[in-house]
Amino acid sequence: MVRWFAFPLTGIPKFTLTDVFDILVVAFLVYQFLLIIRGRRAAHVLVGLCILAAIYLAAVWAKLEVLRTILATLAPFTAIALIVMFQSELRRMLARLGRRPFLGISQLERREATQEILLAVTHLAQKRIGALIVVERKIGLRTFVESGVHLEAAISRDLLCAIFHPGGALHDGAVIIQADRIASAACFLPLTTSPLRMTELGTRHRAALGITEESDCFSVIVSEETGRISIAAFGEIELDVEPERVEQLLAGRLERRDLLTGTASAPRSGAAPEQSFDRP
Repeated sequence: MVRWFAFPLTGIPKFTLTDVFDILVVAFLVYQFLLIIRGRRAAHVLVGLCILAAIYLAAVWAKLEVLRTILATLAPFTAIALIVMFQSELRRMLARLGRRPFLGISQLERREATQEILLAVTHLAQKRIGALIVVERKIGLRTFVESGVHLEAAISRDLLCAIFHPGGALHDGAVIIQADRIASAACFLPLTTSPLRMTELGTRHRAALGITEESDCFSVIVSEETGRISIAAFGEIELDVEPERVEQLLAGRLERRDLLTGTASAPRSGAAPEQSFDRP
């Protein structure tokens, strides 16, 4: 009886760690491929090819020789036809695959996102349009993301400027950025409870400071009254900074002691406190 149960197992190859790794790599590549084609015309074409493959198998099983011969004859030309029809989509897919990091956001995407944010902040400051942009780091901000309007859009100067345009439906509240995407807009943030800050800062700046007290995120603020740019991180805020300072913050080159000893940590001489939307 023992030999009878052992006999069928003798033909099964040994399952090793290499096989597990092989399966995981293939599954990862298939998953990445599905993510790339999701929402594109290529996804519908892939479904159509799967249907044709099913019809071919059914023709072989049912011994429909004419149908099987036609499909077998057309099969070699399918790859060439797909390349000709979807050359632009394939080019974009390969470019996106090259930019896709295996872990987190790539340095190239980070620089591109930083430049888009800087362009938007500079434009908003010149036009004196109030804005509050929060950049998520290691600690997730899902609770605050869900309090706003879900966007899940690529970071761009035009989109950020459109969100904060006065009179728009999303201009109130904060924009939260996760990785290389604008996750949500019009988000509600907690205000700082520091008694020293409650009297000298407006609502937008207190919200930017409050969120950094609860997480390790960065905040960039533009005052609609003065057009001044401010940054907040590590539970500290630095008022009236230059765009280069914002770039250092977004690039992760600023630490807590840099904000505490920053030369722009205080308002310029004669500058009025924040008013308008920033008014407590």
